[in-house]
Amino acid sequence: MNDILPSSSFQATPQREAPNNLEVEQALLGAILVNNSAFYRVSDFLKPEHFYEPLHRKIYELAGDTIRMDKIANTITLKTHLPSDLKVGDMTVSQYLARLAAEAVTIINTEDYGRTIYDLAIRRQLIDIGEGVVNTAYDAPIDLTPGEQIEDTERKLFALAETGRYEGGFQTFENAVTIAIEMAGKAFESDGHLSGISTGIHTLDNKMGGLQRSDLIILAGRPGMGKTSLATNIAWNVASSYEPEVLPDGTIEAKQGGVVAFYSLEMSGEQLATRIISEQTEVSSSKIRRGDITEADFDKLVACSQTMQKVPLYIDQTGGISIAQLSARARRLKRQRGLDLLVVDYVQLMTGSKKSGDNRVQEVTEITTGLKALAKELNAPIIALSQLSRQVENREDKRPQLSDLRESGSIEQDADVVLFVFREEYYVQNLEPRDPDDPAYDEWKMKYEKVRGTADVIIAKQRHGPTGTANLAFQAAYTRFADLADPSFSNFDE
Repeated sequence: MNDILPSSSFQATPQREAPNNLEVEQALLGAILVNNSAFYRVSDFLKPEHFYEPLHRKIYELAGDTIRMDKIANTITLKTHLPSDLKVGDMTVSQYLARLAAEAVTIINTEDYGRTIYDLAIRRQLIDIGEGVVNTAYDAPIDLTPGEQIEDTERKLFALAETGRYEGGFQTFENAVTIAIEMAGKAFESDGHLSGISTGIHTLDNKMGGLQRSDLIILAGRPGMGKTSLATNIAWNVASSYEPEVLPDGTIEAKQGGVVAFYSLEMSGEQLATRIISEQTEVSSSKIRRGDITEADFDKLVACSQTMQKVPLYIDQTGGISIAQLSARARRLKRQRGLDLLVVDYVQLMTGSKKSGDNRVQEVTEITTGLKALAKELNAPIIALSQLSRQVENREDKRPQLSDLRESGSIEQDADVVLFVFREEYYVQNLEPRDPDDPAYDEWKMKYEKVRGTADVIIAKQRHGPTGTANLAFQAAYTRFADLADPSFSNFDE
């Protein structure tokens, strides 16, 4: 039947016709005209612009508008909205509609027809992007650098990848239950009985069940508390324990650990590497920076660096990165290398779109909402570091609360988990009496010894589990968090 249609003006090249299948378009439209319920099998992903033939776009659009108004869409009701003098080969529009309906076979294959039309439309858009790349490269504006053209092309491809899917919509509860049982099975079979990715710190894993995929985890603290150190520790632990597993379909999945992306907006890649080397070799990071090390220390550094080079930990140190740039780069890494954990240090150094203007709260809302959406899309946990407001310092009790989060409304709302790093040692140390003979000195010393080398990770919010506190050890010289040797240890109580 497609031989009666005029050829479309869309041509990928003068020699080749763009991908299309007019017979499938005719079959789908015929099925809809015969049984309007067929429309709802494809309407959630198939749009008028996905049809190759302009007349078919118009028919599908009219049919959809009519059906959504609870009216019957058939050859009689639609023909009144189409030009009566329009010819389709040697037929009128009315005759063409009648022929579509008469030759419709069944609605059983409606969804398959819709997906075929959809996939062909995506192929045509890929051709458009490819032709645009070639044409722009041949005749580029003088102010357009090759790097900018690459970024623009990546943006278009990622935008197409975002829209070029027909998955989604409602799923049956049976399917949801199956997925939940599979997660429970994986947790039961894992070494630590975790449903998520192990942080490498058992005390924290026991409280959280590991890092859950698609979760946005906010890790917050005042300066000096060690939030970057904890994030770095977790990132290294996950990357260094990575064990890939090839699935039956040929894809690779992390059996243990995972591929980690670390966006460091504050520190350079070299500074992060120095922290990790210090943690692993137990050579003070300050000594490494000053070069105040022995030959034995240097040998340990070299041996450690050789091991580190094989670990799937990727660092992006772009300052002031936008949520759009971060998302695009994360998608690219996911496609090329895989991605199981993403760390952002830290939220307040990111930028939103220009639409948010000078409204910082609105900008942070855009960033946290974007991070949560990205976590779901990548099916990977995102740890986003955040600063706390100065009001913590004005309280006698310095332990942070959810209300202490800067621009807390959006951060607290979008987060699945909120963790606070709190080191009482930091505050007690600053209260040291100047005179060792002061009667209060012994009391201070006893208190300081009780909290020295310890840290609390406060779980202030957790969608999937209880709140609470994980008591950890903190070795400041090596910027390392670890499990306490004595798990019964508790902080000094006033």
